[in-house]
Amino acid sequence: MIGLIQRVTEARVEVDGQVVGAIGRGIVALIGVERGDREPQAERLAERVLGYRIFPDQDGRMNLSLLDIGGELLAVPQFTLAADTKKGTRAGFSTAAAPDEGIRLFELFVKNSREKIPGTKTGRFGADMKVSLVNDGPVTFWLQTSAQP
Repeated sequence: MIGLIQRVTEARVEVDGQVVGAIGRGIVALIGVERGDREPQAERLAERVLGYRIFPDQDGRMNLSLLDIGGELLAVPQFTLAADTKKGTRAGFSTAAAPDEGIRLFELFVKNSREKIPGTKTGRFGADMKVSLVNDGPVTFWLQTSAQP
């Protein structure tokens, strides 16, 4: 699974003109599910997103995690992260999980995140979403958990 995480001062997701999720200081996590991903990858990605040290400590060093600062999480499903972009000028999606598996693993990621951050907000799987955010820094990291062969 893939998590593109961004440190934000605020963020929100709209579907059909309605806000479906909004947060203040925290992390926006764009989540992609790859073919072959299973429960362990969803669980590990949630662990990594919540524990990744991207917030500044008293010395201005990135030493604090979302859990450390009591921040908020906005998880947004984004199947395009799992696209094959190795050649040509158009992405292929044979490397992305099937929609039913993608939604199942995204929901597992959210469930695991809510165990530690009950107020976790989400986008809507399969919807045309408008994501607005203020990237703080900017700070953006690509996290990936891969299935072991």
